[in-house]
Amino acid sequence: MNQKAIYAGTFDPMTLGHLDVVERAAKIFPELVVAVVAETGKNVLFSQKERVDLVKKSVKGLTNVKVTLFDGLLVEYARAQGAGVLIRGLRAFSDFEYEFQMALTNRRLAPDIETLFLMPKQDYSFLSSTNVKQVASLGGDVSEFVPPAVLAALTRKLKR
Repeated sequence: MNQKAIYAGTFDPMTLGHLDVVERAAKIFPELVVAVVAETGKNVLFSQKERVDLVKKSVKGLTNVKVTLFDGLLVEYARAQGAGVLIRGLRAFSDFEYEFQMALTNRRLAPDIETLFLMPKQDYSFLSSTNVKQVASLGGDVSEFVPPAVLAALTRKLKR
């Protein structure tokens, strides 16, 4: 089995659910790349650089985790990085259909790369970056949902 895995996402912003998945994957694999998607097709709050910086600050204590920016097809990026596993987080059953379709598509494109689904702690299973941004933009307290660096960045970005 390949010893390197990739956990890719928009991370706009990174939540404690994301961080929990990173920590779980980092225990399984000696090398984990957290790949921040450059062009998301989504309306993002944070720039590419800001998202990479926030993820780096959030995972700084994990010595076997590297954070990169990537663009393009994930399976091609995984091959270029020498990774044999893609990590995907599943929060709730509602995530399953999309993630299942993506995993099957990736398997067809790259049969040599496996997809491993990890669930965050139950405490974080409801979290989404979209909900965190919405609550924060309306002045709600999101300190229980995001790492400290992300909380500070949200506060600065959404200052009214």
